[in-house]
Amino acid sequence: MADSVAENVASEAAAALNETLNGTEAVNGTAKVPSTPEGMAVAYSSLVVMALIPIFVGAFRSVKYHREQKESGEKGETMTSKDAAMFPIIASCTLFGLYMFFQIFSKEYINLLLAFYFFFLGVLALAHILSPVVNALIPASFPNQDYHLKFAQGKQDKEEELMDYHFDRKDLVCLGICTAIGVWYLMKKHWVANNLFGLAFALNGVELLQLNSVTTGCILLGGLFIYDIFWVFGSSQVFGTNVMVSVAKSFEAPIKLVFPQDILERGLEANNFAMLGLGDIVIPGIFIALLLRFDVSLKKNSKLYFYSSFIAYFVGLLVTILIMHVFKHAQPALLYLVPACVGTPLFVALVKGELVQMFGYEDSPEEKTPEGTANDKEGKQEVKKDK
Repeated sequence: MADSVAENVASEAAAALNETLNGTEAVNGTAKVPSTPEGMAVAYSSLVVMALIPIFVGAFRSVKYHREQKESGEKGETMTSKDAAMFPIIASCTLFGLYMFFQIFSKEYINLLLAFYFFFLGVLALAHILSPVVNALIPASFPNQDYHLKFAQGKQDKEEELMDYHFDRKDLVCLGICTAIGVWYLMKKHWVANNLFGLAFALNGVELLQLNSVTTGCILLGGLFIYDIFWVFGSSQVFGTNVMVSVAKSFEAPIKLVFPQDILERGLEANNFAMLGLGDIVIPGIFIALLLRFDVSLKKNSKLYFYSSFIAYFVGLLVTILIMHVFKHAQPALLYLVPACVGTPLFVALVKGELVQMFGYEDSPEEKTPEGTANDKEGKQEVKKDK
């Protein structure tokens, strides 16, 4: 279920809101308080920190998750090169489909459906992240009890297991807390609740979504690099309007991180927001997490590729903000993040002479089938006989 949450988050985030750092509309018609230099500095600094946390934490959690998969013998779902090549096309169709939906149907009804959909996903994603914290805070005297939920189809030897979930009362307490946050989001659409869900989505995405190789990562980021530039800059020339910005302003869901630029003046009731799409966090994040797993596979003390790409992401985000203020126009963040996150580790690998090793690394290398092994043995025996 956690895999499904992460996959939905990444695809929706990349499709709908890769456009970044653009002011949102005033809430309920309330006039915005003009941004001050101090307020803007607080807002953008907060967005940068909120973007770095899920990438850093999620990357290390992905190492643990991948190790647990190997130990259990479970083969996780990874994105293939074909999937990576198709992803920008699917994202473009989804984005344009949302744009057409908002043009034809009332956005209030669409956002109502989306609100309940993301309420369910958000509660699960947040519970997955907060569960260890809540379990640690609950005292040992708590009357805990284990439960086992199993769902299968078929009879006896033809039974097929669909779900096998173990949980306890501590998990139910955590789920109750997350549900309360979800109800708060549904009722108020408060930016703090939005960010709690958004951070959970981003962290789950970086942890659970896996690129099997650097080649697949380069194909994915290269395709989304073109996707982001077209839908932010080129769509106005083709469709007469900025499709991505239009969808971003109409789409009410926790698939973006927001922070008010007027928080110093209005506190928690502030409504003049800067925003960062989750796609600009999750997409580079899963590539950076892959580089951390590559570092671990080298069995060296230093995590050079991870830290170099992580710092490159940080610098790319700062450049995005700087360019946006210079040109006073919404920027496609991947225009700056992709060259930084891909180019930096490739340059490091080239200098260290590990370029071939990097592109040869696979999280889950394909193993030869027993048939293939048997055929190889038979072939060797035939060669010996001929000799």
